[in-house]
Amino acid sequence: MTAKPAPIVLVSGLSGAGKSSILHALEDLGFEAVDNPPLKLLETLLTRRRAPVALGIDIRTRGFAAERVLAELRRLRENPHLRAELIFATAEPEILLRRYTETRRRHPLAGAEGLAEAIAAEAALTAPLRTAADWVVDTSDLPLPELRRMIEQRFGRDKPSLALNLISFAFPSGLPRDADLVLDARFLRNPHYIAALRGKTGLDREVQDYIGNDPGYEEFLLRITGLIMFLLPRFIQEGKKYASIAIGCTGGRHRSVALVEALERHLAEHGWPARVSHRVLRLERMAGAEPKPKPIRPHRGREARPKMDQASGSTPPNETHKLETSGFGKVGDQIWPEV
Repeated sequence: MTAKPAPIVLVSGLSGAGKSSILHALEDLGFEAVDNPPLKLLETLLTRRRAPVALGIDIRTRGFAAERVLAELRRLRENPHLRAELIFATAEPEILLRRYTETRRRHPLAGAEGLAEAIAAEAALTAPLRTAADWVVDTSDLPLPELRRMIEQRFGRDKPSLALNLISFAFPSGLPRDADLVLDARFLRNPHYIAALRGKTGLDREVQDYIGNDPGYEEFLLRITGLIMFLLPRFIQEGKKYASIAIGCTGGRHRSVALVEALERHLAEHGWPARVSHRVLRLERMAGAEPKPKPIRPHRGREARPKMDQASGSTPPNETHKLETSGFGKVGDQIWPEV
């Protein structure tokens, strides 16, 4: 089976027109990005390389000359193991002037002459590259997210352009810091208070069925999946590369876990693979033992006053406090907190 030619993309253009942004977008697509390598090292750099490579070349490149760049490009195209393309980024002179003024960066050709003259000189030096380019990208009125989308459409290789993470967590431990969207599942019926389910987790079918029988479960799942399916394409349009969606409950072991599992299945069925992370369950695995719920103190009513020694006014040493328990049954019953 003949190997496909390795993609090689030369990215050139005017300073301030978005060459670096194009390189970053290609790098996110899996290209090895190298900015301004010496021209004499191009052949050595690409020898026996099969991974896609993006090379940034402009007037800052050592030994730069438009004719020499075009000669290297022709040599690359003669190699049957490579598929070389040239992208040229440009923008209107007044746009470049405004960008340099706003960022206060120094133009590579700026010297005794003004900024406008430096921009014009660079345009003249790189004109042959613009003429020979496979793709000229004018970024004058092009938002950065749209530029990234164009790069992905042209050079994407059928891989997800958004890394999606689904997280279950416990609210008492705090919100996940990387969450873009946080959902609260604490209104659903809680398996923790069912003795047969307390030791299980949202990964168990019995727990999932119990939560699924809550009257509000189906509508809640329908609404959050609809919201997320609406948001994901918009995230991509805005150039977002990572998205984290967190669902929390009180203990982080039952309701949030079951919902994250259900959400992951739904997204996978609709072409959105996601990485799942159950924070509390992961910590339990790291601890190497099953969780051991700790009993909490029963609700305290009024404490009976200890009898006082009338003569000394002190409490007899053997006198104990008696508790009035209201609503928790006998003293000694264990009331388990959710963990």
